[in-house]
Amino acid sequence: MHYFDCGKIQYEGPSSKNPLAFKHYDPSAVIAGKTMKAHLRFAAPYWHVMRNELSDPFGPGTAQMPWDDRSNAVENALARIDVFFEFLEKTGIDFYCWHDRDIAPELNDLAASNAALDAVVEKLKAKQKETGVQLLWGTACLFQHPRYAQGAATSPDARVYAYAAAQVKKALECTHALDGLGYTFWGGREGYATLLNTDMKRELDHLAAFLHMAVDHAKKIGFQGPFYIEPKPREPSTHQYDSDAAACLNFLREYGLMDHFKLNIETNHATLAGHTMEHELTVSANAGRLGSIDANRGDTLVGWDTDQFPTDIYLTTQVMLVVLEMGGFTTGGLNFDAKRRRESHEPIDLIHAHIGGMDAFARGLKIAHAIREDGRLGDFVKARYSSFDSDIGAQVEAGEASFESLEAYALQGGEPALASGRQEMLENLINEFI
Repeated sequence: MHYFDCGKIQYEGPSSKNPLAFKHYDPSAVIAGKTMKAHLRFAAPYWHVMRNELSDPFGPGTAQMPWDDRSNAVENALARIDVFFEFLEKTGIDFYCWHDRDIAPELNDLAASNAALDAVVEKLKAKQKETGVQLLWGTACLFQHPRYAQGAATSPDARVYAYAAAQVKKALECTHALDGLGYTFWGGREGYATLLNTDMKRELDHLAAFLHMAVDHAKKIGFQGPFYIEPKPREPSTHQYDSDAAACLNFLREYGLMDHFKLNIETNHATLAGHTMEHELTVSANAGRLGSIDANRGDTLVGWDTDQFPTDIYLTTQVMLVVLEMGGFTTGGLNFDAKRRRESHEPIDLIHAHIGGMDAFARGLKIAHAIREDGRLGDFVKARYSSFDSDIGAQVEAGEASFESLEAYALQGGEPALASGRQEMLENLINEFI
């Protein structure tokens, strides 16, 4: 049985009026020596595509999911897999991501949950072999069950901590069994509601120990993919320890984890942190730690994580400028951690949503490449810092300057004549391409 009323989505070009066709995403088109497919590495999140019922705080879900009987039966979980791979085939998406409790039910005890997960992983492995689809990354859901109400790896209860470790152990083993390219930690409840009842230092020490144990277990089982941490400032926690890219990097450096972790940056989380996506990506890339991207957007009029599909061409261009500058993805990609609006409840709306996101990033890729090929933006930035290429500036960058030498230079040189930053000109330049 087929649940999506369309064939495989094809590229028809910008002049096409077909809503079930790509206007800009041509997977085989070559840009800067690689195909669009290789540049963008699109992934679909199992949790939104197959499990999101489109509920909100004011009403129940509206999503039509005729393939799902809403039970916790393993048979129901297995049936979803065929539907998911139909979706992947029709959209041409080659990667996917999952939480353990999305793909398999959480049952009455850990052993039963593990057995259910094994059954699902066995079928996923067969479907991957059949289709060539790859697992971009897996993760454990350490935020939904009531046991994690006060955290998982930062829980004040050692019994909860142990349960979380067992759950991550199994999820990591399943990721490895599926040849997953990475493994992600999202610490939605790894934070606090109030410092009145929180020993922050102890919780951070426990979190670091937890992550070191994950590194040790990965080595033991032969998992070689990177670990990712996904920053978010709050929600559901009042304050999440992994609040933004800089906080994550500081934590990784402090606890000796930098060699083992990269960051998975999400657009809507950057917004909630009070940053632009461009900022969060740049901070991560500058540290050599940008691993993967959750491609979505937020709503400036809504104060929570709305997880909307990316449609802003300025945004996708900014993202792809950073990705191209760092040399492209290796193990990571663009995972559409985005959900349809509650009003878009039919299965075909999943197809429309992903077409839009894929086209938006295809346009961003083409524009970013054109900007880089043009060279004017890069040349301007290079010229703006040219005083550090020689003389006293070069001494600063080489670590050879001192306050004394800088004072002598300032006394001799007089008042500096500062050049314009030309922000408006550069904004106009970007608009030439968009």
